[in-house]
Amino acid sequence: MPKAKLPQTIGALRKAKYEVIPVREELRKNLIAKIRAEEIVFPGIVGFEHTVIPQLENAILAGQDIILLGERGQAKSRMIRSLTTLLDEAIPKIADCEINDNPYEPICQVCRDKVAEMGDKTPLEWIPRDDRYSEKLATPDISIADLIGEIDPIKVAEGHYLSDELVIHYGLVPRTNRGIFCINELPDLAERIQVGLFNLMEERDVQIKGYRVRLPLDVFVVSTANPEDYTNRGRIVTPLKDRYGSQIHTHYPLDSRDEIAIMDQERTRFPEEEKLVVPDYMKEVLAEVTVQARQSNEINQRSGVSVRVSIANYETMLGNAVRRAIMNGEEFACPRVSDLSYIVASFAGKIELETFEEGRESRVTDELARRAVLRTFGGYFDLEELDAVVTAFDLGNSAETGSEMPAAGYPDLVKKIDGLAAAVKKLTDDERPEVIASAVEFILEGLHLSRKLNCDRSSGAAVYRL
Repeated sequence: MPKAKLPQTIGALRKAKYEVIPVREELRKNLIAKIRAEEIVFPGIVGFEHTVIPQLENAILAGQDIILLGERGQAKSRMIRSLTTLLDEAIPKIADCEINDNPYEPICQVCRDKVAEMGDKTPLEWIPRDDRYSEKLATPDISIADLIGEIDPIKVAEGHYLSDELVIHYGLVPRTNRGIFCINELPDLAERIQVGLFNLMEERDVQIKGYRVRLPLDVFVVSTANPEDYTNRGRIVTPLKDRYGSQIHTHYPLDSRDEIAIMDQERTRFPEEEKLVVPDYMKEVLAEVTVQARQSNEINQRSGVSVRVSIANYETMLGNAVRRAIMNGEEFACPRVSDLSYIVASFAGKIELETFEEGRESRVTDELARRAVLRTFGGYFDLEELDAVVTAFDLGNSAETGSEMPAAGYPDLVKKIDGLAAAVKKLTDDERPEVIASAVEFILEGLHLSRKLNCDRSSGAAVYRL
């Protein structure tokens, strides 16, 4: 319904036979409609189609409050924020109401007085779905006043009695009435504040400063937590855990293709994208770096290796490719294996090593990159296919590569080394020098890591020989 035609008073709302339904029923109704229409329920969420999303849908269909347990970078916050797509486009509330009162059954004193005075002429406002979502990051300094409410001294000074409900300044939860309220990192909430949420979760009301004020709020509660904080350290009170209907575990991508899809989806983009060429094998290498990091005993796995690692590494690699293209006056930018030496800047700050040692992050990053290149290389080539290339080096040939080296010299290298042209052809039909340079470096580094070629490195350059 166009905004201009929406009922603007309670009387007009009744005449339109508008039905106000609880937020859980609203979410459930819209989810059912999306499932029946075979629409994507949570756009932009990759890799959870057969694991997390079905559990989340079940919880919504059951009308349960939810807690998502997962390590950092597992799309918990994004999933919760996308729940707003299951809300109606807009719903009515009594005009100027702080807690989004149901026009037919107002719960705050101000709105009850207004309806008693104006009746069906009481004016309405329509709340868009995005304004019905509130999120609070749990920190030790959060108070009950922040979440539930507090006595407003200004209202007292204006002449209201302390016993009057009108002196209350509502907190974030009442202001999210008829919407979705999220607490991120729930275990970081002080225990006394957790206790204050009991009524909200079970009785669906709140109590403010000992006043006998009952607010039967309609709030869908969703929280996130790190599994270790939630279960092992005892940083959440058991009765609060018991009040969540569904406890859903998220996870990192189970398939490197999902990791790559997330990298492509989330990386920062700039206007000159058409000048950027990214071979599939370079994306696979970066995804494999993250996979290897999640299996490394040198990295603290309790803190996790976020998907943000893959995204940031991808951006760093592309950044160096663009820088090289600018320096060498090249038309296109194409990342190479030699660009991987720069990802330590984006990688080191996103992992926690088991032991600290000066320069260790760089060594760990280099080792993971080598493993990733070798594993990816093995998916493209059998070593027997490259016997001609190895033989050419055996005859005394050598090849120099580097992250700063212009792409123009690489096609000549392909002509010089027997068998290299066929190997490049297997990777790409693109004849642009920038793309050929990337393919050549991938092949040579793969042969080196497979112990078929030796490599001498210095100042960003690499010389391959037998």
